[in-house]
Amino acid sequence: MPSMLLKRWVFLMSGLAFFGVSLGLVVRADLGLAPWDVFHQGVSDQLGWSLGTVIVATSFVVVLAWIPIRERPGLGTLANAVLVGVWVDLSLAVIPDDIGSITLRVILLFAGVVVNGLATGLYIAARFGSGPRDGLMTGIAARGHSIRLVRTSIEATVLLTGILLGGPIGIGTLVFALLIGPIAHQSIPYFAAMTAQHAVATPAQH
Repeated sequence: MPSMLLKRWVFLMSGLAFFGVSLGLVVRADLGLAPWDVFHQGVSDQLGWSLGTVIVATSFVVVLAWIPIRERPGLGTLANAVLVGVWVDLSLAVIPDDIGSITLRVILLFAGVVVNGLATGLYIAARFGSGPRDGLMTGIAARGHSIRLVRTSIEATVLLTGILLGGPIGIGTLVFALLIGPIAHQSIPYFAAMTAQHAVATPAQH
């Protein structure tokens, strides 16, 4: 049991780290951001806060919005709220601001999307609780609405708000929207199976 818990913890921590770094890669590609990050960057530009700080602040505001829909945050929820933003700022401090070459920017964009999809599988497979934004979506959907409608409505709202705040959109926004679903669709069951196998195998070892 302790080894299973450790493995899940490693999945959570590595998933959140990779998630934050993936966002940094997409930002540095400068070809457009995912809907939530268009909003985050727009707020960042307006307030003069770092992107990571805005992501952390937004995460806690979103968790507060769980109260009326009776969602309960887990350890993974709180870790997600804090650590993704920290890793975003760390990655932006390391990756050069001006990449220049369009080829390198495209590579950064696709690398960011792929890493984001893999990271999503890791932290979800850890089973320590939904991320702030995912929990908002599932909590609203549980009150009698389709997940597709709820997700589309939320992302359309934050995207429009982000655009009005000056957040960057572009081909990267479309690439993220088209690819993140299929990648996560593969990574989530893959990593979930690893933790499930470990959970079954552990009792047999003692």
